[in-house]
Amino acid sequence: MDKVFLDANVLFSAAYRSDSRLLDLWSLAETELVTSVFALEEARQNLSAHRPQALACLDRLTEGLTIVEGLLASTPADIELAEKDLPILAAAISASCSHLITGDNRHFGALYGHCIQGVLILTPAQYLKSRA
Repeated sequence: MDKVFLDANVLFSAAYRSDSRLLDLWSLAETELVTSVFALEEARQNLSAHRPQALACLDRLTEGLTIVEGLLASTPADIELAEKDLPILAAAISASCSHLITGDNRHFGALYGHCIQGVLILTPAQYLKSRA
């Protein structure tokens, strides 16, 4: 079974558009979807600023998620990430996720396809293709 950590941008995009292919993540068999309080709050803030009517959709989507509290793991010292993204990777590691799904090409792009402390970092499209 895959244990998939969803970054804030994935949550935001899934809630933002009712026809988003990202919603397919919620119907995958043998998959546990995980996020953190930190990522969920970031998605909530961004939706509030850009599309507040989508907050109800985000609330529905979170019913199908395991939400982890904080970061219990540290990230490897040789990983270069923006300060705001370190808690995302750390939460995925501490929750023992198999995958971290993020559309943040700017900050995570160099890590796509790499496995860091057991967590494979992929774009949503890469993950969905791997499950097809």
